[in-house]
Amino acid sequence: MIVKILIVIVVIIAIPLIIALFVKKDYAVEREIVINKPPTEVFNYVKFIKNQDYYSKWVMQDPAMKKDFTGTDATVGFIYAWDSKEKGAGKGAQEITKINEGKEINMEVRFERPLEGVAHTHMITDSVTANQTKIKWGMKGTSKWPMNFINLFMDGMLGQDLDVSLNNLKVILEK
Repeated sequence: MIVKILIVIVVIIAIPLIIALFVKKDYAVEREIVINKPPTEVFNYVKFIKNQDYYSKWVMQDPAMKKDFTGTDATVGFIYAWDSKEKGAGKGAQEITKINEGKEINMEVRFERPLEGVAHTHMITDSVTANQTKIKWGMKGTSKWPMNFINLFMDGMLGQDLDVSLNNLKVILEK
């Protein structure tokens, strides 16, 4: 009986490891929303990373998280570091790596906990009309084997969080 239980346990562990051999290591997730505000106003809000405190689902998970800032917000090189006991928030830092003023901001996100990794995010604003802006928020990265197994679920997991965050952003900006 114990041998059968051990075989079942080994099979349960082996299946995801084997599947991970065939799963892409790269992932990319992007969501968008239209906000009823001019593109300049939307971009000028999202380029300030500290504003994520008010709309990012991840930041809002732990109001008590420790935050450290290095540099000048909304400029290349600004770093927003966080440390939370909440599993969903964890510990890491994001750094502004590029700004195309009025159009796009790029960041590198370095995760330390609960899992180590690096991702690249972007926020792109496009004019729909003079008073409507489509904003896209995306994240891409690479997961090593066997953690790339999670990439099968990345669009659903990250996508939901991006949707919540973008909806929060829409509510704030359309007040």
